[in-house]
Amino acid sequence: MDASLPDYLIREQAAVGSLVAFGFLRVLAAAIAFTRGWRIRWVEYAAIGAAALWCAPQLIALIANPTSVAALAELEGNATGCALALFFTPILSHRLGYE
Repeated sequence: MDASLPDYLIREQAAVGSLVAFGFLRVLAAAIAFTRGWRIRWVEYAAIGAAALWCAPQLIALIANPTSVAALAELEGNATGCALALFFTPILSHRLGYE
């Protein structure tokens, strides 16, 4: 029995997981940077680097096996969630007064 999840469910779960993870971490990093007087630009660079590292295992799996539907769906979900989080969390951080 080879039961697996459909690719759209994998994509949605990966997107929501990375959206929540990076949304929370980005706001937390902005709060810490604000209290310590760090430049917010470095927080953004670190968040982009962390998002690239977050998507790297699926990218490596996709390169190793180009026909893997699960790796492609998870990579798409992670990339979408990271992009949404990195776009909208600066707005939330600004509203909270950290930027």
